[in-house]
Amino acid sequence: MEYLEFETPVKVLIEQIEQCKELGDQTQVDVTETCDKLQVKLEETKKEIYGQLTAWQKVQLSRHPSRPYALDYINALTDGSFMELHGDRQFADDKAMVGGFGKIGKQSYLFIGTQKGYNTKTRQYRNFGMANPEGYRKALRLMKSADKFQVPIVCFVDTPGAYPGLEAEERGQGEAIARNIMEMMSIKVPVIVVIIGEGASGGALGIGVGDHICMLENTWYSVISPESCSSILWRSWEYKEQAAEELNLTSSDMLQAKLIDKVIPEPLGGAHFDRDTTFDTVKKEIQTTFRKLAKMDAQERVKLRREKFYKMGVYAE
Repeated sequence: MEYLEFETPVKVLIEQIEQCKELGDQTQVDVTETCDKLQVKLEETKKEIYGQLTAWQKVQLSRHPSRPYALDYINALTDGSFMELHGDRQFADDKAMVGGFGKIGKQSYLFIGTQKGYNTKTRQYRNFGMANPEGYRKALRLMKSADKFQVPIVCFVDTPGAYPGLEAEERGQGEAIARNIMEMMSIKVPVIVVIIGEGASGGALGIGVGDHICMLENTWYSVISPESCSSILWRSWEYKEQAAEELNLTSSDMLQAKLIDKVIPEPLGGAHFDRDTTFDTVKKEIQTTFRKLAKMDAQERVKLRREKFYKMGVYAE
């Protein structure tokens, strides 16, 4: 597992525990007491480090290379029942946007998610999780199918933003995102949105309109990334940590501002430290939320969804 700079004390202790166990196996000496002491110290160190993370450190955790991505959640939640669908029926199949149907228990869902890669090759294949217009159009096509057949929708958001390339703009990037936002306001089936990593700009909003919006604890959601904000305001990326604080982009900030509905707790150290627990927590949140939303009339859901977003922001005429 890779470790971030501020996680160095945790890395050192984990390595010491592994060395201690290895030494015990090689020498047949009982090292249980020593390992237990190191384990206690590890837990105390993790609580100290992860209990007071800065906004920038949470941004770093949300990008951790070992962190589970959309397909990891989908495959874990559906137990192999996920059937991915492809193409926007207009231009191409965007690999940065995945979608398809699967079951959690006996209930069918449409799963949509922005997908990143695990290594250099797959990151290029997935375009680093930055969707093109055809990705958003594919997502909308699938959501309309789910609406037609009364299948609830779950969206997993983890993107540094929509792809900003010239070809994306030529094919109508802004229009595709705007249309998704507009159409998702009127979808009659329950829509649950989970921020599992980065939630940047319109790239996140393109699949981010829902009845219930929740964020994992160590994720962020903002109109712009800290680096881009720093480069615009200070003409340098050196102020990214300050920008992260000023943007109020953490899950707790979003909840306080009433821009999301719930923060989903992560295992100590982040989702990647205990994937199974994270998957189980997200699964329970989706099931509990769906049961509540399913009891509501479709028109009432749409009305409340629209009102939720109408209340966001401040404007003057």
